[in-house]
Amino acid sequence: MNNDKYDQNYIEFHLRLLNAFVEKVSHQLPFCSEDCNQDDQEFLVALKQLPTVGGAALLIQGQELLCKIVAGYPQLMHFLPRDLLWFFGGDCLHYMPDEEISLFQLLDEQRQAAREASSLFSYEHARALAFGLH
Repeated sequence: MNNDKYDQNYIEFHLRLLNAFVEKVSHQLPFCSEDCNQDDQEFLVALKQLPTVGGAALLIQGQELLCKIVAGYPQLMHFLPRDLLWFFGGDCLHYMPDEEISLFQLLDEQRQAAREASSLFSYEHARALAFGLH
């Protein structure tokens, strides 16, 4: 991952989303249960460690863990920010409709255009506009 200021802003935004998601998940069943099984405990540990992983390993491990959420913990999907499916990419994109993918592609194009023009760009602001949050 190239970490220029445009990418750094983008990565930091997604890591904040990821940390908030991990916090919510840790308080949900089966993870908060006293009789949480070994597999669930290991999954939660891996999920909690994910924000500290760097480089390409972050994307690879993120894809694997998010796909496990879809397959093994569907009750957590309403907590999962859709942005993280886009951020981790790969197989995670199978869980996004084309219209949503198009919006995230537009945001990436805007970020790249700002980089090429050396102009200011706030990913969060552009995202809010693209998704009609303002």
